[in-house]
Amino acid sequence: MPEKRKARALGINHVVLEVGDLDQALDFYGKIFEFSLRGKNEHNAFIDMGDQFIQLRLGRTQEADGARHFGFVVDDRSGIRETLDEMGVDLIGDRLNFRDPWGNRIEVVPYDNIQFTKADHILRGMGLDGLKKTEDATNELAEKGMTPDRR
Repeated sequence: MPEKRKARALGINHVVLEVGDLDQALDFYGKIFEFSLRGKNEHNAFIDMGDQFIQLRLGRTQEADGARHFGFVVDDRSGIRETLDEMGVDLIGDRLNFRDPWGNRIEVVPYDNIQFTKADHILRGMGLDGLKKTEDATNELAEKGMTPDRR
């Protein structure tokens, strides 16, 4: 009997973060990141990230995150430590990790030095068409056959 075909994981469309107050959450994240609000209703707010989004959902149902987190990719993270310090937000460990006021743990990751890649037309649409990868990131992608050139 042939093995059943499995669906292939392609990426993440969105992540949902539970928060206690939508306006406070938008204010908190707006102090750290530049973003566009895709939409908002009584129970949800949607932060646009080009072809992906973060959903802020009203109502916290679990305790603060320990090791569980996600990597929030940014074009430039150079000022984030200072901003978090000014906001009184503690960093976790050696990497740029922090928890929001509702216990959601986020790691801020630089776009240029990771394999995660936005298509050129998505970057253009986001006004980031000059964003490039480091040689290390490009080499990692090339080893997998995932880059058209050796930029």
